[in-house]
Amino acid sequence: MLSRTTEYALRAVLYLAKSGSRPHTTQAIAEAVQVPEGYLAKVLSTLARAGVLNAQRGPSGGFTLARPPERVTMLDVVDALDALPEIKECPLRLPEHAPVLCPLHRRLDEMVTAMRGTLAATTVAELLEESAQPRACDFPPVAKPTVRGRA
Repeated sequence: MLSRTTEYALRAVLYLAKSGSRPHTTQAIAEAVQVPEGYLAKVLSTLARAGVLNAQRGPSGGFTLARPPERVTMLDVVDALDALPEIKECPLRLPEHAPVLCPLHRRLDEMVTAMRGTLAATTVAELLEESAQPRACDFPPVAKPTVRGRA
């Protein structure tokens, strides 16, 4: 599974991609994607250092995507925050597992490899295209109506 930090980063990247090329402040992004602002500031800075986002200082500054959404993959975002571990040797360092991974670690490595492939094959542009379909995440979220007078 991906960490909550990585999910926050993916939500922020999708928001920026959907919002166009003008810079957005950390506060605006945090409100739109419902992430604590202080925490998101660290996530956005990490994404900027990794080259996924551009950061502009100043009164008209903020964050933008560093590349077009067609050239940003989910793996770019994941690798910037929580690189998925590849298992190339037995984590227990058991000598009998040295030449070949045991069945457990081989399957875990296969799962990570498959996940990396899926993330690498999925661009932000594709996610935006799919979000135009019903039931996808939208920013900002729509408030649910309250029901009054329930019996």
